[in-house]
Amino acid sequence: MTVSLREALASGGPEVFQDPGDRRAELARDVVAAAYLRGDYVLSSGQASDFYFDKYLFNTKPTVLRRLASLLAERLPADVDRIAGPELGAVPLTTALSLETGMPFVVVRKARKKYGTVTRLEGELHAGEQVVLIEDVVTTASQALAAASTVTAAGAKVSTIMAVVDREQGGGAAIAAAGYRFDPLFRLSELLNVRASADDPKENRP
Repeated sequence: MTVSLREALASGGPEVFQDPGDRRAELARDVVAAAYLRGDYVLSSGQASDFYFDKYLFNTKPTVLRRLASLLAERLPADVDRIAGPELGAVPLTTALSLETGMPFVVVRKARKKYGTVTRLEGELHAGEQVVLIEDVVTTASQALAAASTVTAAGAKVSTIMAVVDREQGGGAAIAAAGYRFDPLFRLSELLNVRASADDPKENRP
């Protein structure tokens, strides 16, 4: 999905005046500036790490979230009927993408709730629909694959899993092995290079 001149002017956004490559590079820098943290962390996979991309820091900045949704929209497959996002981190992304495209979405719970509809899927989902799953950060992909299994168990078909960041720790291979296409906006190695360039005075000379 592309941004029209009228839409860009109406929103005050500069996207239409930028080369797509420049727009993506600028977004990569802003994701790193917003969400890259150094320290001792334990990832959702249980692995230890000396840095962390805090998804909530880029998911809760409207100027970053809007541009992430725009880039995701440009890469959505043409035949998709609905998008899906696992709770909790992917919900802002999925909501923003739904607003960007007009595409309906469903939220995938980690566990079946014990009240009301007693379901793991929040929102409408119909058998036979083509679904793209949206993730924030993929490490081993265990959560993404569990969410995809929930969607397929309901009779829909997941064709693609998209993510903002692939940490390149086996998640992409696991997704491919499960039969899904994987499309991350950014790979960890790319974002670490962006971070290194920002720290290097030689890279910031006029």
